[in-house]
Amino acid sequence: MEKIYLSAQTSLLVTILVGLFFVGLGYLNSKKIQNKSNYIIGNKDENTFSLTTSLSASALGAWILFGPASAATWGGIGAVIGYALGTATPMLLLYNFGPKIRKEFSKGLSLTEFIKKRFGLGVLKISLFLILFYLTIFLIAEVTAIAFLINFVSKTPLWITAGITLIICLLYILKGGFKLSIITDKYQFIVITVLIFISAIIILGKLEINSFELIKQNASNLVNSKYLPNYTAGLTFFIAVAATNLFHQGNWQRVFAAKNNLILKKSLIYSSIIIFIIVFWMGYSGLISLSLNSNVIPDLAFFDLILNNNYIITISLLVLALALTLSTIDTLINAISSIFIVNGSQINKSFSGKSVRNKTNYIIIFICILVFILASKGFSILYLFLLADLFCCSAVVTIFYGFFNKNINYQLSYLSIFSALITGLLFFPSTSYQSSILVGNLLPLEFFSPIVITNLLFISFAAAIIIQILLIAFYSLRNSFK
Repeated sequence: MEKIYLSAQTSLLVTILVGLFFVGLGYLNSKKIQNKSNYIIGNKDENTFSLTTSLSASALGAWILFGPASAATWGGIGAVIGYALGTATPMLLLYNFGPKIRKEFSKGLSLTEFIKKRFGLGVLKISLFLILFYLTIFLIAEVTAIAFLINFVSKTPLWITAGITLIICLLYILKGGFKLSIITDKYQFIVITVLIFISAIIILGKLEINSFELIKQNASNLVNSKYLPNYTAGLTFFIAVAATNLFHQGNWQRVFAAKNNLILKKSLIYSSIIIFIIVFWMGYSGLISLSLNSNVIPDLAFFDLILNNNYIITISLLVLALALTLSTIDTLINAISSIFIVNGSQINKSFSGKSVRNKTNYIIIFICILVFILASKGFSILYLFLLADLFCCSAVVTIFYGFFNKNINYQLSYLSIFSALITGLLFFPSTSYQSSILVGNLLPLEFFSPIVITNLLFISFAAAIIIQILLIAFYSLRNSFK
C-alpha cells in the first residue's frame, strides 16, 4: 500500500494559505504599478539584493525537486555538474550580453527588440515562437511538478492542485506585473534557501558514512570517470539548460530593471553561485538516494530521502515546493505578458493602443487554461523541459553570435535556425529514450550503432549546435573569398 503523508484537505489548506500570503503581498503593493514600462521592468531601480533574490528565485522552480535528482540516477555526477552549470551559466553570459544590450537600448524592455533590429521581422517572429513555446512549456512543467508532488504526498488529484496554483498566481501577477514578481521573489527566495539548507542537514545527518563513500560503495558507476553517460549527460544538460535560459524573457526583464551595470553584474555573479550550489545539491541528492535504494523512482529520488511520517518535514517540503513554484510561475506569466505587450503588434496589428494589456490578459488566461489541461495529465517534467530546450538550442548560436558577427544576415539566420531545429528533432528521443523520428522510425534501429541509440538526447542537442556553427562558418568562409 502506498504511503499517504498528508490528507488531501491538509495539503490543499497549506497550498491556499501560502498562496493567499503572496496574493496579499501583491495587492498591498499593486498601487506602485503605474504604467506599461513599470509593469514590464519596474522603475529600473532594482538594487543588488532585490535583483539577486529575484534572479535566483525565478530560476529555481519546483523542477529542481525532480529534474536534477532524476537526471543524476542515470547520468551520474556528470549530469549533476552539467545541470548545475547549465542553470548557472546563463547568468554569467548575461554578465557580458546584458550591459551591451542595455547600452544599445537604454529604454529597452526585451531581448526581442535587439533581435528585430539586428535580424529583421522574420527572425523576430521565429524567435517569438521559440520564446513563447519555451515559456509555455516551462509553465506546464512547473504546474505539473507541484501537482505531482501534492498528489504524491496526499493523493490529491492533479487537476485540483493545478487549478488552485494557477488561480493564485493570476490573482496577483495580472494585477501588478513585474514589480510584484520582484517583491514576492524576495520572500520566496528566503523560504527556498532556508528550507533547502535544512534539507541538506537532515539528509546528510541521517547517513552512517560519508555521502561520497556511500555512492562509491553502492553506485560506483555514477561517479566513475570511465562511465560514458557522466560526460554525455553532463554536456547535454549544460548545452540544453544554458542555451534555453538565454531566451528566458524573465531574465532579460531583470537585466533591464537593474539600477546600473555594476549592480547588474554583481547580482548576476551572486545569483549564479547560489543557483549552482542549490541545483548541484538537488542533483547530488539523487546520487545518494540511488545509493540507498537501487529501485527508487528517478523523479522521486529526492523525496525518497527526505519524506517520512513527520508532518513538520512534509509540510515544510510542501511550503518549499509552493515557494519554488509561485516564484517561477509568476515570472513566467509576467514574461509571456511582456512579450505580447512589447511585440504584440508584430504578431497581430490589433495588439496596440491602450487596450493591449487587457487583450494580453485574455491570452494569458487562455494559455493558463491550456496549461491546466496539460498539467492535469501528469506528463514527464524532465521530458517537457528537454523538448523546449531543443527549440531554444536551435537558435542560440545564431542569435547570440550575431552580437559579434555582422555577417549573420536575415537569410543565413533563417536557414541556420530551421536547419538546426529539423536536425535536432530528427534525433530527439521519444519518451522511452530508445528511438527517435529518424532512429527506429524513418530508419530501422539496426542501421545505427548502440552508441547512437543510447545517446540520442546528446546527439540531438549537439547536432542542433553543430549545424549552426557549420553553416555560419561556411558562409563566413565563402564571403571571405568574394
